[in-house]
Amino acid sequence: MFGRFNGGRPGTVAVEARTPIKQVRYVAIDTELTGLDEKKDGIVSLGAVRMTGGTIHPGETFYQLVNPPNELSAESVVIHEITPSEVRGQPDIRTALLDFFAFCGQDVLVGHFVNIDLCFLDRESKRLSGTTVTNPVIDTISVYTWLRKRLPMAECFARPESGISLYDIARTFDIPLEGAHNALQDAFTTAQLLQRFLPLLGAAGVIDIGDLLTIGTPFKGGDHHHRPTGEFSNL
Repeated sequence: MFGRFNGGRPGTVAVEARTPIKQVRYVAIDTELTGLDEKKDGIVSLGAVRMTGGTIHPGETFYQLVNPPNELSAESVVIHEITPSEVRGQPDIRTALLDFFAFCGQDVLVGHFVNIDLCFLDRESKRLSGTTVTNPVIDTISVYTWLRKRLPMAECFARPESGISLYDIARTFDIPLEGAHNALQDAFTTAQLLQRFLPLLGAAGVIDIGDLLTIGTPFKGGDHHHRPTGEFSNL
């Protein structure tokens, strides 16, 4: 027994810290929101895709539109292209979250500026069941920042940094972008980012999930107060 690690979130499910990162099951996640007001806005769609190490399982995905309690604003519709008619008749957040958490199980969650997603997931989960998300969590922006500092001579970091949004970094790694601001497509893009990061992590000597969870601790500045001007939906 080498000890267990919970990803830095109090009360989270622990994983064996010395498990090789290439053997770990991950679920890349994304949410689309009616807005960024943590008190009144809510989740309008949930997307997730499962991975084992660097292998993405395209047949193991989750996507669900959610009928939010509040109106969709014109601004949010422009961003995620989900219209009021599309969410009418869709499950409410209680039903959607039950299915979403059942899909995620106890796998390690992966997101980009994932604290934004966790803020809304935790709020709804606590309201509905009294508990918050218990999975270990990795933030791809934290991993990217760590790698860029440790491997500045790597070919993928040779170009000047153009931005830190999910789409900016995806372009750095030549990941094709389709259906941006769709929760499932953005989750798939996030999964591809982690896939690209794994060889770089190996080159930097990061082999175990305990180390990756430390490196990938969710970025505390990832809330809407720290987002670049003009950004609305998930970075």
